[in-house]
Amino acid sequence: MSPLPPALAAAVGPLPEGVTLPLPPVFESVAAERQYRKEQLAAGFRIFGRFGFSEGVAGHITVRDPEDLDTFWVNPFGMAFGQIRASDLIRVDHEGRVLDGRRPVNRAAFVIHAQVHAARPDAIAAAHAHSLHGKAFSSLGVPLDPITQDACAFFEDHGIYDDYRGLVNETDEGERVAKALGAYKAVILKNHGLLTVGQTVAEAVWWFVTMERSCQAQLLAMAAGTPQLIDRETALLTRSQVGTPLAGWFQARPLWDQITASDPGLFD
Repeated sequence: MSPLPPALAAAVGPLPEGVTLPLPPVFESVAAERQYRKEQLAAGFRIFGRFGFSEGVAGHITVRDPEDLDTFWVNPFGMAFGQIRASDLIRVDHEGRVLDGRRPVNRAAFVIHAQVHAARPDAIAAAHAHSLHGKAFSSLGVPLDPITQDACAFFEDHGIYDDYRGLVNETDEGERVAKALGAYKAVILKNHGLLTVGQTVAEAVWWFVTMERSCQAQLLAMAAGTPQLIDRETALLTRSQVGTPLAGWFQARPLWDQITASDPGLFD
């Protein structure tokens, strides 16, 4: 029997010889890892576009460069999520200087993500967009409740930033967002939306997708009545099963398979 990472064991059990599951790749060179991260980032934007997470020019996903760790790759300002290719991505430093690419960076992306990446060395990727249900839920100023299995991924693992002051243009506000995020996988930006992080682009993107849906589920449940909460012990157990970095990466695989099949141009 082949060993299986604990994060997936609860879902599929031990694997017999000859049966495998995809796992995050290991790279032989920095160049290969950089290209992979850029392709994953472009795919992440295509997924956001497919889910309708775009709102004008708002929203950004970033991934840390594997060599120059104080820089990150991000979408060009004003480019549609659904049209972004790996070659379109720009690289910026923590001062907002564009180091690679021919288009400007969204200042809010630089201000928020630079501080998040600086405060969280483990956060290889970060995702933020003005998705409909995330925006609506953020206006309540309350955390997600453990009312579904999926929401348990965020149980006692997300913060709330409750100091909205308009467009994020100043570094000190980015620092406050990073502080509210803390060691969590996500933060609800009150009156603004959601932000998630991960050890891979796939993980950060998946947390955003499932957090947006969990916001939608809680809004629907609250509109219909009084949601019944999952008890703390069960919620924590469920988080240990569905809320790990590997579980996040793996749950994103179907989305990646779909978008890379339908949008091969993202690799250009």
